[in-house]
Amino acid sequence: MKRILNNARLILADGVVERGALEIDNGVIAAIHAQALSAPPPHSEDLDGDDLLPGLVEVHTDNLEKHLMPRNGVLWPTLPAVVTHDAQCVAAGITTVLDALSVGDLEGDSVRLDTLQSAFDAIDAGMRQRVFRAEHLFHLRCELAYPTLLDALSPLLDHPAVRLVSLMDHTPGQRQYRDLAQYRKYYAKKNVSWNDDTFLAAVEQRKLKQRQYAGRHRQAVVELARARGIALASHDDTELGHIDEAVRDGVAVSEFPTTLTAARAAREQGLMTVMGAPNIVRGGSHSGNVAALELAGHGLLDILSSDYVPASLLHAAYLLGRQPDWGLSRAIATVSVNPARAVGLADRGAIAVGQRADLVQAREQDGIPLVRQVWNAGRRVF
Repeated sequence: MKRILNNARLILADGVVERGALEIDNGVIAAIHAQALSAPPPHSEDLDGDDLLPGLVEVHTDNLEKHLMPRNGVLWPTLPAVVTHDAQCVAAGITTVLDALSVGDLEGDSVRLDTLQSAFDAIDAGMRQRVFRAEHLFHLRCELAYPTLLDALSPLLDHPAVRLVSLMDHTPGQRQYRDLAQYRKYYAKKNVSWNDDTFLAAVEQRKLKQRQYAGRHRQAVVELARARGIALASHDDTELGHIDEAVRDGVAVSEFPTTLTAARAAREQGLMTVMGAPNIVRGGSHSGNVAALELAGHGLLDILSSDYVPASLLHAAYLLGRQPDWGLSRAIATVSVNPARAVGLADRGAIAVGQRADLVQAREQDGIPLVRQVWNAGRRVF
């Protein structure tokens, strides 16, 4: 059915149309008008000058975990948890979400280990039963030092919704956890019995697992993903050697580089750089790494991810749009067309003729963008 979204501020890839209109036909953008149309209801809706932007594309969110275990030690029924997570994403303007499921964990007692298969199965069931408002895809996060990584990964890789595989190594003493004091602070709440001796013993045990497994697991995961045409990401790149390794492996995306040096090398080697939207909203990294706005100032930021707070994605994009040499169109691209293209989605991410009508109506209030309506393939879902 044809419909018109009228009298809107259109956020296009190459600029902003202050009072335009959008025609939608069969879930696809059919025409863009630089001026509002004199079209009456019911097939025309006046958006009252609000911003109309592409539906947000989220490539790395582990927001589902907090719904799977809403309180420590309490596992929630899986499909209801996923449905709640889906609703929260759509309310934040996210119309395509890559659920980042961790395959392996260096922590022995982990919600990630307990819920991997059940979460994967519930998302698959939700897709088939068409209960979601957003489109869900999979991002499989591979903890390379996890001893049984390949056994856990192999049954999942052939699902057609797997769009991204990331190579992670959270071994203490390198990458994100170069600073052992920061590592201990972050994981102490999960390991309340740690004292100086048991902490150092845990560090040595995890370094041993890295030496035993990480190298061969990395090679195997890369081969499995490349054989299936699945995009690869490298996680928490810190040094030039990490980027060199990523390039050798055919990695397309550098996720959350921890230093300016790594981010600059990623750009020089043609990798897209992902940073966390919470990093922008909070004004810096929670773990002391390079700030996303610092990378943005150097022109080294391509994609934002909401990571653990879905509402941060749109908020961060608007904050980014106020930075020198940015502007709203370029900033919105970091949460729409750039992440879509990074994972091979060519049919969405931009307000352009022929693209899916995945759209968000938003209005700024006191500097915060408020989501008013969301459409997925032309169907209103919020």
